[in-house]
Amino acid sequence: MKRFVEGDDRKQVALLPECVDDYIGQDNPVRVIDAFVDELDLAELGFNGTTPAITGRPSYHPGVMLKIYIYGYLNRIPSSRRLERECQRNVELMWLTGRLAPDFKTIADFRRDSGLAIRNVCRRFVELCRGLKLLSSDMVAIDGSKFKASNSRDRNYTASKIDKRQQQIEESVQRYLDLIATADRTSPTGFDVKTVRLYEKIARLRQQMRELAQIRKQLEEQPDKQLSMTDPDARSMATSGRGSGIVGYNVQAAVDTKHHLIVEHEVTNVGNDHGQLSRMARSAKDAMGRSKLKVVADRGYFSGPEIRACDLNDISAYVPKPLTSASRKKGLFTKADFIYVAKSDVYRCPAGERAIHRFTTVEHDMNLRVYWTSACPRCHLKERCSPSDYRRIRRWEHENTLEAMQRRLDRKPDAMTIRRSTVEHVFGTLKHWMGPAHFLTRTLGRVSTEMSLQVLAYNLKRVMNILGVAGMMKAMKMAGS
Repeated sequence: MKRFVEGDDRKQVALLPECVDDYIGQDNPVRVIDAFVDELDLAELGFNGTTPAITGRPSYHPGVMLKIYIYGYLNRIPSSRRLERECQRNVELMWLTGRLAPDFKTIADFRRDSGLAIRNVCRRFVELCRGLKLLSSDMVAIDGSKFKASNSRDRNYTASKIDKRQQQIEESVQRYLDLIATADRTSPTGFDVKTVRLYEKIARLRQQMRELAQIRKQLEEQPDKQLSMTDPDARSMATSGRGSGIVGYNVQAAVDTKHHLIVEHEVTNVGNDHGQLSRMARSAKDAMGRSKLKVVADRGYFSGPEIRACDLNDISAYVPKPLTSASRKKGLFTKADFIYVAKSDVYRCPAGERAIHRFTTVEHDMNLRVYWTSACPRCHLKERCSPSDYRRIRRWEHENTLEAMQRRLDRKPDAMTIRRSTVEHVFGTLKHWMGPAHFLTRTLGRVSTEMSLQVLAYNLKRVMNILGVAGMMKAMKMAGS
């Protein structure tokens, strides 16, 4: 072993015991975790146990448990059992907790019982970022992404899935009966071990049919006609891949376009982004403490009432309109080919005719004004316009809001590029940290707590990359003083 770098003798006794603090460098992220948690008013945030009971066994301080979890999610160790082992062998955690090593049940119970308080800590860190002038951008990007629940696809049921499974079972039973009939004809004794096994398989399949019948009864009681057996709040959701989907949750996030910090997030079990825009935008605006805000989102968020709600709250939305026109698919003129003349409240059709207002109707709780021109039956462009006698154009009473947004999009052609480069890599990073199985907990409340810890860890790492460990600790001390 000569001419190699050699370690110390394991049995060598040191004259003076080594200090744990000597193993933790000044630029170690655990010092940021320690300083951040020590500056929090845990009782105000909603943590239980901040004041110890007079009697009974002493409990762990919630600050210690919070430090363990922040360290765990920052280092991709979300499991309570793994955190228990790390507390016993990890020098950084020994320094952070003062060599305390709670068991996994205590660690897991803290996350389960402190959901609201943990989510408040995540919001408190966003407020800290605002105080550090890191949320100076006037624009955020909003998007949603599907995260897997701890419920497998086979344990999620809909009426169509049950029908398909019952059909498969019936086909399998018939195939086994045909095999039994064939065996009876070919076996000289009339008894075969293979036949016995086939009868056992048929019995199991019939038991599955009875179980599916019970599940169908439970399914009828569900408001959305969907049932998940492992995680009752998880839902089957379509993903971008054709014919693909997952059982999970839809995580909404608002990310600032300058430093890519997550300023607001929410976990839902609604499988689409329609109807999420204004709520997320208002929450992001409040979190950033701004009087006005710009919001970019993809086509899935396009909704007239949602965009108007943003407009009424001094939020300028940038959402492209979906290209789902039935007329476009048929090669006909679309609504975009009809020019609205606001002064005379008419539409100018591609043939140059005036389509005037005829009546007002209500569709999907929206007041729509309907226009058409009397020249449609004799128009030379009718074959390219509509197979009906008259081409009707519907205009929402607040259509001017959507037209103003389209003009903003035309003036900012890179809006969707900004959205894509801002928010999509955030979801990619989070899913990479979380691994193949995204959520370990079950039910919407606990999953929301787990997501808040992931977002807090992500934001912590982002700020440390921006300011550095020393700069961040200095900034936190100045903010707390």
